Parts: sequence; C-alpha cells; structure tokens
Amino acid sequence: MFTLFLSLLILDGLLLMVIVLLQSGKGGGLAAMGGGAGTEAFIGGRQAATLLTKATWVTGGLFLGIALMLAVLSSREQRPESILREEFQQTAPAAPQPILPGVQPAEPQEGGQTGEQPSPPPTQPAPSQP
Repeated sequence: MFTLFLSLLILDGLLLMVIVLLQSGKGGGLAAMGGGAGTEAFIGGRQAATLLTKATWVTGGLFLGIALMLAVLSSREQRPESILREEFQQTAPAAPQPILPGVQPAEPQEGGQTGEQPSPPPTQPAPSQP
C-alpha cells in the first residue's frame, strides 16, 4: 500500500511539474512586486481559469492529499522502542583477558566466588586451664 501511494506521489509530482512549466508567464514576476502594473494584476485582477490552471489546482491538491496519507501510513508502521532495550539485549561480554601472560582466568566456584582456593580458618591456641 505504501509503495502504491509513493509511486502515485512521484507520478503526480512529475505531472504537476510539466503542467506548471507549460503555463505562460503572466507578468514581471518578483521584480514587479514592488509597484507598478504587475502589482495591480497580481492583487486586483481576476485571471481566466484555463484548462492548465484547473489542472494545476487538481494535481496540487492530489499531491498534498497523497503526501498526507503517506505521512499517516509511515507513522503507523513504526512503533517507538527504547534505545536502551536494544543495548541490554546484546550478548554478554566475552571473558576478560588475563593481565599477566600465561595465567589462566579463574573459574567460578560453587559459592559463586572467583579466584583462589578458600583458605582454612585461622587456628588459635587452646586456652590454658588453671
């Protein structure tokens, strides 16, 4: 559906461009806006509605309508998602490399600790009895 409307918009834009370029100029353009006869024809005079003028209005209206429908269609297809969600769904980082060459990284033990063997509790001498 989106591709259909997009192709119609492109065709309408090309047709609108051709129709506008086929029309003849009516005055001095922007140079006559400051004063003179060009301003009177621009503001006060009524132009004859030719076939090209009507076609310009119709193709311009179609262009705006199709562009509005494309805007609505493109906003409904995408649902906003959090950027953080994508970042947290990445795979876990690889195991850290050892700092000293030739040393193997410690494997996790049953208690969840890493590192060396658990040390035995310190021994205290038995208290002397009187």
